[in-house]
Amino acid sequence: MGKEDVRIDKWLWAVRIFKTRSQASDACKNSKVKLNETIVKSSKTIKIGDIIEVKKPPVLFKYKVKELLQKRVGAKLVEKYCIDITPEQEIIKLDITKISIGGYREKGSGRPTKKERRLLDDWKENE
Repeated sequence: MGKEDVRIDKWLWAVRIFKTRSQASDACKNSKVKLNETIVKSSKTIKIGDIIEVKKPPVLFKYKVKELLQKRVGAKLVEKYCIDITPEQEIIKLDITKISIGGYREKGSGRPTKKERRLLDDWKENE
């Protein structure tokens, strides 16, 4: 393995697609990661320009490798190493799933008040 070689599980973890490297490795093991439309093991090395597909149900995310890296980077630096080329209809699936979850609240809206909680409980009972 040369200096330029990077394992796919390590790269997925480094660009923050997965929270831990073991989660990235498990995703590869469970056939949820494709490299250039081919299911790969976690030890597969990647190159610049490769297309990586990651299945996180219900969405199939797609990323293009811009740069290789060995160590995890901050969230603001991720765009230097990969391009998110996920189709718009996949993003819409994610939004629909969030909305369809009963009692979904917008981020930053805090805990429901007592009145809001009663309304949510009534709404859930009537479904």
